Amino acid sequence: MAALHWTRQQSLVAFSLYSRLSFGRFHSRNPEIIQYANLIGRTPSALAMKLSNIASLDPAITSTGRSGLSGASSSDKAMWQEMQQDWAAFAIAMAQAEKELSAEKETAMKDGSEKLTTKLAEVKIRIGQQFFRSAVLSAYNQSCCISGLANPKLLVASHIVPWCADEHNRLNPHNGLALSALHDKAFDLGLITVDEDYRVVVSSQNSDAKDPFFTAAIASFHGKPIALPEKFYPAAQFLAFHRENVFQQV
Repeated sequence: MAALHWTRQQSLVAFSLYSRLSFGRFHSRNPEIIQYANLIGRTPSALAMKLSNIASLDPAITSTGRSGLSGASSSDKAMWQEMQQDWAAFAIAMAQAEKELSAEKETAMKDGSEKLTTKLAEVKIRIGQQFFRSAVLSAYNQSCCISGLANPKLLVASHIVPWCADEHNRLNPHNGLALSALHDKAFDLGLITVDEDYRVVVSSQNSDAKDPFFTAAIASFHGKPIALPEKFYPAAQFLAFHRENVFQQV
């Protein structure tokens, strides 16, 4: 019997998993793949194969010699483009698909349209932020790309172009770096940036040779390369924006 076509909901769940799993975890023994295969009514092997098909569309994967599988469908290709063009809308669609397939029922709101609109906006922002964090941290293998810190509780999915400066790319994982809370704050304040060769640059404006902690925790990384992600490479134009508009130039 021919396999049933993947529905859009099933594919959205697969794309959601792709965004938050590392390439090496695309196998049928992965408990998360088993869990979501049951959710969407597919076998773990079929879902793992779907993730590998999606990987064949990702330049960050194929450029390293890993090709995934060659069975990406025309709908997979269309959804890949849809994701690239509007990360925010796609993040909401993925979350909604998971919710619908889990048969969760939303509580009806009867407090007036203004309150409903505000509530829905808050929900969308929360969903988007969760997607951005999981996509960015998984791309960097749950480690700070500067220090190597690997405690998820101390990691931040840091925006390269600030949240308030570019609404369209707020949820684009290419606009993110996995940083420790300390380095996220330094990056946000413009004390550090990343150059075109993916090396850390530390501003001399706030450097203090008398502060041994600053020297060890921040200044010592000047000139050192960041750990590059498995996928969702930081976009050159976003890093350039940070250097030109956020970084405190020497």
